[in-house]
Amino acid sequence: MYPSLRQLTAVIAATLLLLISLGSPLLAANDTQLPGPLAVPGGVAHVLLPIDSATPPTAYFGNHRLWVQSTLGTRYQAQAPWLALVGIPLETPVGAQQIDVGKQAFAFVVAAKQYAEQRLIIKDRRKVNPNPLDMERINSEKTRMLSALAHWSEPELMISRFQRPAPGPFSSPFGLRRFFNDQPRKPHSGLDIAAAKGTPILAPAPGVILDAGDYFFNGRNLILDHGRGLISMYSHLERIDVQIGERISTGDMLGTVGNSGRVTGPHLHWTISLNNARVDPLLFLDPAQP
Repeated sequence: MYPSLRQLTAVIAATLLLLISLGSPLLAANDTQLPGPLAVPGGVAHVLLPIDSATPPTAYFGNHRLWVQSTLGTRYQAQAPWLALVGIPLETPVGAQQIDVGKQAFAFVVAAKQYAEQRLIIKDRRKVNPNPLDMERINSEKTRMLSALAHWSEPELMISRFQRPAPGPFSSPFGLRRFFNDQPRKPHSGLDIAAAKGTPILAPAPGVILDAGDYFFNGRNLILDHGRGLISMYSHLERIDVQIGERISTGDMLGTVGNSGRVTGPHLHWTISLNNARVDPLLFLDPAQP
């Protein structure tokens, strides 16, 4: 005897509720919980994948794996079953780009964005022009940090929105073209939050501590893995209160705001990395949060 339509509907509904309760990566949050879309250097592109698959297809932008999720519950649901969220590096050229899913390619277009300029005077000249011994340390730290920022994991629960990690105004926005002592440097790859020394830094979302240490430029530095290539980093801390490998919940104390490393004063430098691309943290902040 075949089940009735009502019985089938009940089974499907129960299955969906179970998947939601388990934090299934196959179920997408609604549109307000997705970062972007803002397909510019330093932004996040939404690329639809019309691929018939029961599980998320594996997609890459360059050599970096992408976060792919179901479109269920989003405005894209009627257009394609899967959505790739693509972090776009600041150095990406404007124009046509593509992501790769096996032998298939899916195109998207990167639009131009003009970021402001910032000029800073750094009193410690070694932080602008490091000596050879400093460069050995810097290169070693860079390798360690880039490895953490490129990390991939499969989380139990998909995270796509963050709370603010510290109170205070945004003092230096993401993407600034920076000059230290009139010397050009790489664009500002994070968002600065002006806060007094000792201000608590709270985890903006669940994750696992990937790295904790004292860096030449970043000072006391933390890197937190949220899964699927989504990584957050916290720099210039006064104190670190967590350990590598520790599992963190939203609101847990990470440390305190400081002025370690290359700074002009106390603040929190907050970085968001998606598929190893530094992107604007404002795209991930909960719009309902002041």
